[in-house]
Amino acid sequence: MLQTNSKTAVNKRPESLLDVKMHYCPGCGHGIVHRLVAEVMDDLDIRKRTIGVAPVGCAVFSDHYFNCDMIQGPHGRGPAIATGLKRAKPECMVFSYQGDGDLASIGMAEITHAAARSENITVIFINNTIYGMTGGQMAPTTLVGQKATTCVYGRDPKVNGYPIRVSELLAQLEGARYLERTAINTPQNIMKTKKAITKAFKNQIDGVGFSLVEVLSTCPTNWGMDPVASMQFLATDMMKHYPLGVYKDVNGGK
Repeated sequence: MLQTNSKTAVNKRPESLLDVKMHYCPGCGHGIVHRLVAEVMDDLDIRKRTIGVAPVGCAVFSDHYFNCDMIQGPHGRGPAIATGLKRAKPECMVFSYQGDGDLASIGMAEITHAAARSENITVIFINNTIYGMTGGQMAPTTLVGQKATTCVYGRDPKVNGYPIRVSELLAQLEGARYLERTAINTPQNIMKTKKAITKAFKNQIDGVGFSLVEVLSTCPTNWGMDPVASMQFLATDMMKHYPLGVYKDVNGGK
């Protein structure tokens, strides 16, 4: 049985995903998003001309999982590397796969200027409101009151400021062409996430310009929750501050 509009059977590994054990913690959303990106590469038949960039973060080893050319980059520099790759090899499909600690902190300048220049790249932005790989520190996206190793009593806006809404921020830039926030907490939202990732890659094929999909995800280990509770936290707390939806789409429904 095939998924709707998909070449990948639900019980079969996508060709664009290698058959290896992943290192992610139980309940982590990276594995789900990895599969979706791989399915999209298969559906669009772009794997052989795709280059992915994995900057520092939990997904830094995604080059072990995606069956396409991959480059590891310094912390936050994914959009800059992707820019160079796309300009040097415009016939290739280029995507940068980044977490919130990477993209919204040390990489804020890179993502902002890549969007301002409307670089014809695709960015997959995983927002789990915390630094995952380095030990659970507060990230730019950590919610007010949410606890982390660097704010053990919860984020205090008087001390730490407010969490950054990346999609809303980038939507102010003329060069940003497509921005959508999705989630992976339900089958319906997972399907919407795949649809958004598909559009982001199709935009690159059509030369539309800068596209970013922000995916609300979970980090049970650093949140101190079990996987079920983490999904509930995503739905009841994260979505209140980070509403799902399309924040910019200059190409409409095409």
